[in-house]
Amino acid sequence: MATVELRFSALPEHVRTARLVAAAVARRAGVDEAVLDEVRLAVGEACTRAVGLHQTGGISAPVKVLLIEEEKQFSIEVGDEAPHAVSGERAPGAGPGDPDGEADEDEMGLAVISGLVDDVEVSAGEHGGLIKMTWPTTPPPTILV
Repeated sequence: MATVELRFSALPEHVRTARLVAAAVARRAGVDEAVLDEVRLAVGEACTRAVGLHQTGGISAPVKVLLIEEEKQFSIEVGDEAPHAVSGERAPGAGPGDPDGEADEDEMGLAVISGLVDDVEVSAGEHGGLIKMTWPTTPPPTILV
């Protein structure tokens, strides 16, 4: 099992780099070429969401991205350290902004990711959130000599 870890400052200009690295590692891991655009878009959406949560919450910690290559699958985990509301409560330390507008934008981002990736897990709590996306891989062709 190979893992690549990225950490980047919560700035929008770093999202592009995360997308490019994710696509390159996914290709090497054996993710189907036809799916690589979906990988790029899903990672971009997840990272943009994490950057927005960090910026809104005034969090200086970096956004964390794990690219995990396993035997028959490739996973990407995008983690943030923003406190998330649990069961309809306001998130701890949430500012006085428009919570409904931010929640709608958050839900839209998650809907886009769910539309791009068949296997998505989203978890969130008072210490941050995690989006885990998984794609199947195909083994490299066997070359007979």
